Amino acid sequence: MIDTKLIEILACPACRGDIEYNAKEEKIVCIECGRRYPVRDGIPVMLVDEAEPPAV
Repeated sequence: MIDTKLIEILACPACRGDIEYNAKEEKIVCIECGRRYPVRDGIPVMLVDEAEPPAV
């Protein structure tokens, strides 16, 4: 589980868009561009190179 305060201050490093946490998939999802960032051991990996591309 990710602290909600952390989610409030994080932004997508690719487009600077707002993000939301998908607890079921354990991913941070950008609302703007759709990139999905992994969460490993409770730590969001907010690197563009680690992100999954937007769903088509």
